[in-house]
Amino acid sequence: MNAPEGLAIRAAANVNSDPRRVNADLHCHSQMSDGVLTPAEVVRRAHAHGVQIHALTDHDELGGLAEATAEAERLGMPFVPGVEISVTWGGETIHIVGLRIDPQNRQLADGLARTRAGRDARAREIGAQLEAAGVPDAYEGALKYVGNPAMIARPHFARHIVEQGICGSVGEVFGRFLVEGKPGYVPHHWAALDEAVRWIRDADGTAVLAHPGRYRVDSGRLWALMSEFRDVGGTGIEVLSGSHTPAQYREFAGHAREFGFRASRGSDFHAPGESRIELGSLPPLPGSVVPVWADWPELAAVARRD
Repeated sequence: MNAPEGLAIRAAANVNSDPRRVNADLHCHSQMSDGVLTPAEVVRRAHAHGVQIHALTDHDELGGLAEATAEAERLGMPFVPGVEISVTWGGETIHIVGLRIDPQNRQLADGLARTRAGRDARAREIGAQLEAAGVPDAYEGALKYVGNPAMIARPHFARHIVEQGICGSVGEVFGRFLVEGKPGYVPHHWAALDEAVRWIRDADGTAVLAHPGRYRVDSGRLWALMSEFRDVGGTGIEVLSGSHTPAQYREFAGHAREFGFRASRGSDFHAPGESRIELGSLPPLPGSVVPVWADWPELAAVARRD
């Protein structure tokens, strides 16, 4: 969906009668983690694509929120501070998005600092494996794409590999490298699920299971993950995600009803021309779910402007 179509969703939204039609994009990244745009540039792009409620959710990092908040205020766009926390669960890496968090909360900040620890050592091992597989200057090349040295990650290596002409796209890189069983895959032990949810709740935030359709788990383990997430205080799941297919939109709307989760919506935007979905370009939430923003003051702000 292009920018005019995103704006059409905005024009059609009647939040007083159906808040599900709000063009909320509550999952995206800046160069403070593994995106390529500055926080202010991400906010401006979201606004240009018709986003009505926006969240910046960098991986394990709060450093871009002040800049993003200031730009959203300048544009008059409701903004909620966010973060995406890396979690190890059942031997898999999953992600929990925290929305409407207090960025000054000490427990959250300290927990994220612990989660970030060890990223550089992991990155150097990724670089060594890639060089052995024929990727020159892998670690140094990845650093050229890093906006925040504490947050070097696989997408930075992927962009270097594309620049070297070894692969034609970031998607191709992840087919040949950086995933389990391929050169450059180095596992890392992240936060525990209950820890991540507790940090978000301590910061007065809402915990949302990010892109549940992306995890390499069977239906039984997915049910167990969602059940445990609910039991430790999780509030919502991403029903609409840039990682989901239309069939998965329906599947996870059903899971939201089954578990009593609120439904969230996020593009998981990282970079122009690289992300699967543009900011603000997902369809409206299905009619059978309750939006995670249903009782937020930001919704009232959108209603007043419309």
